[in-house]
Amino acid sequence: MTLVAGLGCQRGCDVHTLLDLIDAALAEGGIPRDRITALASIDLKKDEPGMLALAEVLGLPLRCFNASQLSVYEDRLSHKSEIAFTHTGCHGIAESAALALAEQLTGSKARLLITRQKTAQATFALACAG
Repeated sequence: MTLVAGLGCQRGCDVHTLLDLIDAALAEGGIPRDRITALASIDLKKDEPGMLALAEVLGLPLRCFNASQLSVYEDRLSHKSEIAFTHTGCHGIAESAALALAEQLTGSKARLLITRQKTAQATFALACAG
């Protein structure tokens, strides 16, 4: 089973904020952090220092998708954010990115294992496939 963490964040969000959100959501779901295969987000975040630091700390690849690649997952989101759409052209980054990468890595349909979890600065979702 391939597990992919999807992430979104505000500009300047630090690695500790992202890590705390991931750890809290995984603990609630009873999933060990080392089960995650990869991290995913929108291409607008590919140079975000907190995201890059998170990938380094976890030793995982960070793959990013553009808004049109993520928008195909809109009907599978647990929550559609108009704010995210206004800023990115996508209604949900964390869930869409997790689903997109899980499907890309496995070639099979992914599902959300953990739906969108949110703090003031970041969002997280976990998708599985395979």
